[in-house]
Amino acid sequence: MAGSKKKPKRVGRGQGSGHGKTSCKGHKGQKARSGGTKGAGFEGGQTPLQRRLPKRGFHNIFKKEYSIVNLKTLGELQVPIVTPEVLFENGLIKDIRDGVKILGEGEIKSPITVRAHAFSASAKEKIVKAGGSVEVIQK
Repeated sequence: MAGSKKKPKRVGRGQGSGHGKTSCKGHKGQKARSGGTKGAGFEGGQTPLQRRLPKRGFHNIFKKEYSIVNLKTLGELQVPIVTPEVLFENGLIKDIRDGVKILGEGEIKSPITVRAHAFSASAKEKIVKAGGSVEVIQK
C-alpha cells in the first residue's frame, strides 16, 4: 500500500538534517546518555511499590497445573474414546498444561474409555460403574 511505510528518523547525520549534533536528545542529563532510561517500576530512587508491599505465603514452582474436566461434560461429548487431544479439539480445554484431570461432578450413562493424566476417586468409580474403562497416561 502506497505511503504505509514511514521512514525512520535518521539522527546524528549532521546539522543540515535537523537531527544532528545532540541527535534530538537535548543537552546532557540522564536521558541524553546511552542506556539512560530506567526500567519499569523505577520510582526515582524511592523504594519501588513492588518492594514496599509485604510478601506472604509460599509459591511452589513445582506444582502440577492440571486442566480440569468434569464427568458431566464428558457425557455430552458422545465419543467412545476420550483423550486430551479430543478434549482440546472440542474446546473443552484451552491447553493441556501439566496434564488433564477428570473430576467426578455429574453422571455418565454410556460406557466410554477415558485416557487422562489423573482421575479423582469418584470419577474413576463412576466411569467403571457405567461400564467404561480408565487409562492413566504417564507423562
